[in-house]
Amino acid sequence: MKEISRIIGEYGNGTEGPLLFITGGVHGNEPSGILAMQKVFAILNDEQPNIKGKVVGVSGNREALMKGVRYIDEDLNRTWTVENIKSGKKDSHEKKEMFQIIDILKKYPEEDFTKRYFLDCHTTSSASEPYISVQVVNDNDEWAHKFPTYIIRGFSDIVLGCIDHYESRIGITGFTFEGGQHESKKSKLNHEGMIWHALKEACGLDLHTLKNYPESAKMLEEKRKNRKTFEIEYRHGLEDEDDFKMEPNFSNFQKLKKGQLLAHQNGKPIYSEWDDYIFMPLYQSQGNDGFFIVKEVKV
Repeated sequence: MKEISRIIGEYGNGTEGPLLFITGGVHGNEPSGILAMQKVFAILNDEQPNIKGKVVGVSGNREALMKGVRYIDEDLNRTWTVENIKSGKKDSHEKKEMFQIIDILKKYPEEDFTKRYFLDCHTTSSASEPYISVQVVNDNDEWAHKFPTYIIRGFSDIVLGCIDHYESRIGITGFTFEGGQHESKKSKLNHEGMIWHALKEACGLDLHTLKNYPESAKMLEEKRKNRKTFEIEYRHGLEDEDDFKMEPNFSNFQKLKKGQLLAHQNGKPIYSEWDDYIFMPLYQSQGNDGFFIVKEVKV
């Protein structure tokens, strides 16, 4: 991507209401959320529909986005810890970006809105159905179940330092949305659809008042009938020095069998100990999460 503004867009009618704070490109090899925001804000600014409150779209790791890499010094979606923020240290590129985003968020304080919501847009290295990743704190889980896609609980409870963990910690309601595989054309459409649904749920936007009802929102809504909720059962973490390679062609939410070969790590095979589902198998050069195992739960 070329030069990227920190503020992708901002829209409101001056009516009292909530804040919807959208982030995309927290990982630089995941531009889909940025492209989706650009499309949605272009329509909002052109058609000027009525909404309550305000929606703001913000870019994540701008330098990594321009270079097309996941991160520069460290994973921006692992830096949002209590210790890092309390220290104020900007000793990596990602920490500098983190504090810039925090400064933007401070311009939209809690007292100026009836409620604050967040939506963090990501994509995955493996093929995937779109899904919500929600931390079960505050009213996040109840909010997530207003939306039509698969839902994963507990990711931020295992992998600390995520931006959604920080936003939840300061009392904002929301979730991360994974739109699909990095290079898939559907990922941008899924992100557009989720942003429209978030505008509907958070800011009261009547999608029928737009010149054309968004096809992306309609496409996402069709997934509601097959929605499932999953919880994290196991994380296979990696160290920087590990030589790790997944077996090919695993996709998110693929059913596993016990004894199935999953990957090789430092020359040794890793076999499934579960009859549950694989989640986020690693198919990229950067990352400290080899794969996760998730189980379906009843809501």
